[in-house]
Amino acid sequence: QAMGPVTGGQALRPPVSPWRQRCVSTAGGQDREVDKAQRAAAEEAGGQPTIFSKIIARSVPATILYEDDKCLVFRDVAPQAPVHFLVIPKRPIPRISHVGPQDTELLGHLMVVAARTAQAEGLTDGYRLVINDGKHGAQSVYHLHLHVLGGRQMGWPPG
Repeated sequence: QAMGPVTGGQALRPPVSPWRQRCVSTAGGQDREVDKAQRAAAEEAGGQPTIFSKIIARSVPATILYEDDKCLVFRDVAPQAPVHFLVIPKRPIPRISHVGPQDTELLGHLMVVAARTAQAEGLTDGYRLVINDGKHGAQSVYHLHLHVLGGRQMGWPPG
């Protein structure tokens, strides 16, 4: 991004757009998911099993839509759309930002399973895939998961 003119040896920052200003001033605080994400980020280093690990182990119940040797698909317990399910790898990966080249096949598999499950759920008019990453991404469970949301018109921008 281009910077403004140089004055006294320092480049001036471009003016903050009204959109950016609005995003900064309205972010956080009131949102329950943001609060959960901030707590989860603080607990991430604890190494405790996540709720998703417990679902994989069947020690916590879930409405399972699909399962294979690599992943599990289940309905979100707090749906944000008429159809809202999660696709998770069975191998725990805390965040999408922690993946490497060795995860390429698994990540592709998760996407294909998401698409096939969306089709099976009748989402013929489209749907949204969401991956939250870290505290600022509002990730509330530190086990990689794809949200698939559909059954209604999604708004834009999403955040």
